[in-house]
Amino acid sequence: MDRYTAERAMLGDQPIVMLADEAGHRVRVACHGAALLSLEVPRNGEAFDIAWGYRDAAEITARKGSHFAILAPFGGRIGDARYRFDGKDYDLEPGVEGAAREFRHGFVRGVDFEIAELRVDDTAAQCALATSAIRPRPGYPFSIDLAVTFTLDATGLALETRMRNVGDRPAPCFFGWHSYFRAGDGRADDWMLEIPARITIRTDDRLIALPGDAAYVPLDDAPALDFCKPRRIGDAVLDNGYTDLVSDDDGRIRTRLSDPANGFTATVWQESGVMHVFTGDTLGAGARSAVALEPMEFMADAFNRPECADGIRLEPGAERIYRCGVEFTAR
Repeated sequence: MDRYTAERAMLGDQPIVMLADEAGHRVRVACHGAALLSLEVPRNGEAFDIAWGYRDAAEITARKGSHFAILAPFGGRIGDARYRFDGKDYDLEPGVEGAAREFRHGFVRGVDFEIAELRVDDTAAQCALATSAIRPRPGYPFSIDLAVTFTLDATGLALETRMRNVGDRPAPCFFGWHSYFRAGDGRADDWMLEIPARITIRTDDRLIALPGDAAYVPLDDAPALDFCKPRRIGDAVLDNGYTDLVSDDDGRIRTRLSDPANGFTATVWQESGVMHVFTGDTLGAGARSAVALEPMEFMADAFNRPECADGIRLEPGAERIYRCGVEFTAR
């Protein structure tokens, strides 16, 4: 094969894109939701899939568990499905009452993205997926064009997302990636986790951050949630955001999931933002068979956080870029 390839393909009735290199790395991405389906890496002479993605067309369209969902124009939950922006109140669930009032993970999980570009050269394989589906709807009278570019190169798989405000008013928006990874054939209990954070985000029973400064807990005061130094996950149950992240010398913030049994490490990187970690305990038969390491531009419910107001604001005609990805070199 050529050093890198980028091809259109089908998985059942679902169009997908395949990126590969001659070293044995292979990436599959569904056009539906721009969801990563697999990321195969060579290990002991065989292909090992570090991504816990959907296996067939039915799973792609059902999107249970939001595996590798692109979260835009917001990630996580919005408290009571209501928020206030530029002095106006918005309701994402008009007419809905009680416990049914819930909105999470944005608007594009069920959208069919267009393949805007496939490109290969001697250094990388790349696909760009785009959608104009983020348009005015109840509770969100804004227009955002979204493009997600996946790049496979010698360092790993990178995502670059671009959100452009194509409306006539400022819009609230931010990006998140609901990515699940495996470090081996076992379960989360057996793996080591390292999160370079100083603070965890405390939430209520709806997983909405507490008001004001009460949301931010130094990890010195929450040792059970402290993975600043790598340690075994064990029986820890995690569905937590981490902030005040520490970058390496190259500017990347790296969260690492490793399997001591095989020495393999999956490293999720981001340039800024929040890392949300979920051990998948509510996922039924798949519980704890992977760990969600979710790079987020801002914390969940950022639309309701005064400290996030400037960051989530995108002026008409402006574009914001967010980068993250995964490295799969053994540490």
